[in-house]
Amino acid sequence: MILTSVGFKATILCLLAWAGLAAADRVYIHPFHLLVYPKSSCIQLEKSNVETPKEPTLTPAPVQDKTSPVDEVALHEELVLAVQQLAPEDLLRAIQVGMMSNFLGFRMYKTLSEVGSTASGAILSPTALFGTLASLYLGARDPTASQLQALLGVPMQAQGCTSRLDGHKVLSALQAIQGLLVAQDRTSGQAQMLLSTVVALFTTPDLRLKQPFVRSLAPFAPVVLPRSLDLSTDPDLVAEKINTFLQAVTGWKMGGPLAKVSPGNTLLFNTYVHFQGRMKGFSLLAEPQMFWVDNSTSVSVPMMSGSGTFYHWSDTQNNFSVTRVPMGKSAALLLIQPHCTSNLDRVVALTFNHDFLAQINNLSPRAMRLTLPQLELRASYDLQELLARAKLATLLDTNANLDGISDTNLTLGEVLNGVLFELKADDRKHPTESTLQPSTPEALEVTLSSPFLFAVYEREAGALHFLGRVDNPLSVA
Repeated sequence: MILTSVGFKATILCLLAWAGLAAADRVYIHPFHLLVYPKSSCIQLEKSNVETPKEPTLTPAPVQDKTSPVDEVALHEELVLAVQQLAPEDLLRAIQVGMMSNFLGFRMYKTLSEVGSTASGAILSPTALFGTLASLYLGARDPTASQLQALLGVPMQAQGCTSRLDGHKVLSALQAIQGLLVAQDRTSGQAQMLLSTVVALFTTPDLRLKQPFVRSLAPFAPVVLPRSLDLSTDPDLVAEKINTFLQAVTGWKMGGPLAKVSPGNTLLFNTYVHFQGRMKGFSLLAEPQMFWVDNSTSVSVPMMSGSGTFYHWSDTQNNFSVTRVPMGKSAALLLIQPHCTSNLDRVVALTFNHDFLAQINNLSPRAMRLTLPQLELRASYDLQELLARAKLATLLDTNANLDGISDTNLTLGEVLNGVLFELKADDRKHPTESTLQPSTPEALEVTLSSPFLFAVYEREAGALHFLGRVDNPLSVA
């Protein structure tokens, strides 16, 4: 079922094809036929739209009501089960959506970098960002739906049903992408990774949500929490109530509180992602080590170290190196280290772009001893602000048509993405044949003791799940 080399090559071909299509002004065969409505479905939709019954609705429970805590182990098992049931066509959809997610992720990370939002370190989840917008697409109607579809990467070729994205297929593909990341080879002894996605819909008490829309989010976010509260109060109080609710339900402490609530807002759409990965064969060093924030400032941080055969490439022309460390069956951590700290912004531009995945092909196996900080990173950002900076300010403004979400007119407020990213040493001891002793003379010593970039990559779907930079491992919020 899992075709490592085929999946990777297919992704590269899709990337190249997409780049060529974007640069050319010509008629072409739609490359995303697996993600749009087929003609048979369109005929059925047209018939059902003749007399569309009113969709059932639900009233969100008050935010102060007690809620069962999120079971992250159960969510992990659900993702693993979804991967075991993948058909070849499902994998092809995952490859297509992975490519689209990467492009949008690179674009939004570039937007963050240009306005200095990454100056103290930042992390962005392309898949969470893509999933949030795809979820809103499911609840959108034209012209908002067509605009969101174009942003997701599939411009309308004609004003017909067969040119429209099937949002359900997109979210199912995202579930496959998430499952492929955490899937483990039972014989590898890899530490279990956790990836949990929660969507919280915060509404005014009088707003009712359409049940089919809420249910449709399950593939992307198996935990959907519709909750109501008074959004007309002080924004800081709204943020406090939301953060208290999130902490009680998940136990996660996200980044700084965001609650962009203006008078008249009736819906806040928040997506939260928690990733926890453990580095197989890496041990926590007995003493904290120095991490140089800049040439004159250092902090003492916990670091982990491991030896083995990793994939490595040094770009002597542009003065940076890339190391790929396996994390799962087809998942890897990519560590990007500038040879000079002052070049970090330049290295971001060189690596976090459409050629990034092709560059990974240049990596070669190398005996190494690798030392890096343990990480606990948090980030929160409003997608509306990102879109505004990308000159798409009107896409999700107060005039957005989201009639598929509620049977009453709603005004969209904050669209939040929150990320909690944890990377730790594996407490278990699982020596392997490839593991080298620290004293092995031929091992290349690589220590990330100054600002660096990283990415979490899954090669079957070709999806980048996280893009980030670390300027100071102690600045977690």
